[in-house]
Amino acid sequence: MGGGILARAFVQAYRQALANASKNGTAQEAMQNTIHRASKAMTEQEARQILGVSEGTAWEEILKKYDVLFERNTKNGSFYLQSKVHRAKECLDAVYKGKGGSAPS
Repeated sequence: MGGGILARAFVQAYRQALANASKNGTAQEAMQNTIHRASKAMTEQEARQILGVSEGTAWEEILKKYDVLFERNTKNGSFYLQSKVHRAKECLDAVYKGKGGSAPS
């Protein structure tokens, strides 16, 4: 019985928080931030351009390209480019895993 009262109080508090958030515009701001972050996600095409690989490139070759570019930017390059190279590998890793697991973990 006490659990039911607690659950109802929680639901009521949650509804009130949502109502307050919509009055303050907080909910809308959170949604805009989510959309903004999603629009900055790297596309497969961009990832392939950064690493200099085509759609038919084997995963092992992608890893070689990644290693070369990442190391070049570690020694005398920029952190920004190194970050882009890393994100490109992450993006393609997800793509290759989605195509049947050809990207090793």
